[in-house]
Amino acid sequence: MSPSPVHIIGAGLAGSEAAWQIAQAGVPVILHEMRPTKSTAAHQTDGFAELVCSNSFRSDDWEFNAVGLLHKEMRILGSLIMRTADLHQVPAGGALAVDRVAFSEDVTAALEAHPNITILREEAGDWPPTDWGSTIIATGPLTSDALATEIRSRTGEDALHFFDAIAPILHVESVDMSVAWRQSRYDKEGPGGDAAAYINCPMDRATYEAFVDALLSGPRADFREWETSTPYFDGCLPIEVMAERGRETLRHGPMKPVGLTNPHNPTQKPYAVVQLRQDNALGTLYNMVGFQTKLKHAAQADVFRMIPGLENAQFARLGGLHRNTFIQSPKLLDARLRLKTDPRIRFAGQITGVEGYVESAAIGLLAGRFAAAEALGAELDAPPSETALGALIGHVVGGHLSDGKASFQPMNINYGLLPPMEAPRRDDSGRKLPPPERGRAKKRLMSHRAVDALDRWAGAIAS
Repeated sequence: MSPSPVHIIGAGLAGSEAAWQIAQAGVPVILHEMRPTKSTAAHQTDGFAELVCSNSFRSDDWEFNAVGLLHKEMRILGSLIMRTADLHQVPAGGALAVDRVAFSEDVTAALEAHPNITILREEAGDWPPTDWGSTIIATGPLTSDALATEIRSRTGEDALHFFDAIAPILHVESVDMSVAWRQSRYDKEGPGGDAAAYINCPMDRATYEAFVDALLSGPRADFREWETSTPYFDGCLPIEVMAERGRETLRHGPMKPVGLTNPHNPTQKPYAVVQLRQDNALGTLYNMVGFQTKLKHAAQADVFRMIPGLENAQFARLGGLHRNTFIQSPKLLDARLRLKTDPRIRFAGQITGVEGYVESAAIGLLAGRFAAAEALGAELDAPPSETALGALIGHVVGGHLSDGKASFQPMNINYGLLPPMEAPRRDDSGRKLPPPERGRAKKRLMSHRAVDALDRWAGAIAS
């Protein structure tokens, strides 16, 4: 007998990846996506895996960056999201960034063409009926109000909310390249082989101070009544909120001037630098790195044109914010992402309390593999904790609850989630390593340990 289908609600990054993993295992999938029947405040298309914020999957360096390590592990396990990102990458220094339109279109086409996937364009507003059987809720940060209400009702937990912000995108031809220049920090090449992937706009101190003043005094879009008590997520703060935390915060964050030399004035180090990153394959659109904002649209254009090189900037899209939603996963979910009070239901993606495109897709990958194994009559354990995937699911279903009080917060993948290792004191030649080199050597050891552990885990499954 063929296995019963797995229902998936939501065709974002997590839902799309889960559907692919299940279908590839030979299990039928029914994928429910409410767009275009009903859209959201942030989506602009009806495509699957639409990237509504940045177009960057962040660092692709698997040996020295935890996000890059997660990339590699997902590639090893046949990730649709990573395969498609690799096909549609655009220059981004050491990061993996994609043409967001082509990326979404390709993910959508792959899922529509898969013989084991049935797609239903409808809103699944109610709790999944019992005759659905195994179901994955992957509705992400933009869960509909109806389903969010059902989740709160069924779990007895209030879903928590925070704001996620969107950076502006501008037309590259409107950037004054007699002022700006192309260079990646420290001339580092990314997966596309380009060491000059970013456009840099320099600021002297006086310009920086005036810019911060304008950010702090600029009018902001009003919050709805239900949004007023919603906290921001520290990993995606609006630029004006960062400025409120101290006048030097921006130049030690997204506007840091390190690793860059202005060829127009090589002897004068900029006080701060605004970076632009390519946003589409044609190279006609660039986004402002780290410039998520709640400023009103008219104010955004005025304030951002204060940046040297952007005096005549033409914006393809201005910034904005949207509400994010996640559940208290350590309390609600078991080790295989099943709802403890209703084990036929799994959660996947950002709603589980991970932050970032890659992390969301990674939890979708694992939820899909758990559901596929279960549909085939098996139980699949999570990858080892030494892996980035294992560490990420450990964050989702492990700790962060003390004295009965919820302290669980969204998290990006980082080496701090993996079991620690002792940093080597000497290199292979016996040379004593200074502290910075010891830190890099430790990351490399942890990354190689992770890949070895994942290979063993995957090999055991295959056998």
